[in-house]
Amino acid sequence: MPHSPQSRPLDALAIAVTIGLCLSWGFNQVAIKLAIHDIPPLIQAAVRSAVATLAVAAYARLRGIALFKRDSTLEAGIAAGLLFAVEFLLIYRGLLWTTATRAVLFLYTAPFFVVVGSRLFIPADHFYPSQWLGLAIAFVGIVIAFGLPTPAADPHQMLGDLMVLGGAAAWGATTLLVKASPLSRVSAEKTMLYQLVISAPLLAGAAFVFGEHVDAMPSALALGALAYQTLWVVSVTFVVWFALIVRYSASRLSAFTFLAPLFGVAAGHFVLNEPLTPAFALAVAFVAMGLVLVNRLR
Repeated sequence: MPHSPQSRPLDALAIAVTIGLCLSWGFNQVAIKLAIHDIPPLIQAAVRSAVATLAVAAYARLRGIALFKRDSTLEAGIAAGLLFAVEFLLIYRGLLWTTATRAVLFLYTAPFFVVVGSRLFIPADHFYPSQWLGLAIAFVGIVIAFGLPTPAADPHQMLGDLMVLGGAAAWGATTLLVKASPLSRVSAEKTMLYQLVISAPLLAGAAFVFGEHVDAMPSALALGALAYQTLWVVSVTFVVWFALIVRYSASRLSAFTFLAPLFGVAAGHFVLNEPLTPAFALAVAFVAMGLVLVNRLR
């Protein structure tokens, strides 16, 4: 019996594209690090949203995609934009109070939010026990790669952890909203533009409130890293991601995001000369094993 888009398993093309997205997002972590000394994080996020708005809108116009047609998506689009802004605000500000390692572990609880939420909002896209086991095994791989976090050293660190966890929840909520709302019936470009148009001023306002500023002309390396984030990650890969969410099981897709931090570690090794531990290979094996269980056809 054919699967509906709500629960459709990932085919070979979807898996290959999703791995490519995770690879891009892994390098995005390195790009943020390369730019952060010249361009503070919320300013990076605001610039990404503003410039990507122009890029995605130009592409949509070139393809003749109707962006202003009445299609009952306004409320869902505004909600998606607010979640998008909240996600990055919580993650970037949370990183000021907690460590990058702890942040990765809390951020990549997002697939669990998607799978649990799917039972409520997308009943056809539910996980069987073996898939839950696969999800847990993949998360154990992330723990092996980054280490089990110790108890928070102080209240500020705990607050940072909670903020990143909130960012993960917002990421998961955005995925569910796109899948379960009228946004699933419009182009991925329009879905993305809702998020960019709404998040750009909110993130800029947050950068102002928190006192972020650029003191001097950023280096060519920082500008190049920001361009990578803006023109490739946000303008292209995020649009492709939302197109995949509409066509395939959101829960299975979200499980694949466990690859992104592993690609980030590998990118940090090759680009920033950060060390790779022997546990990294074991972590990759656990994540791969978990993804096989999650995506195994029943």
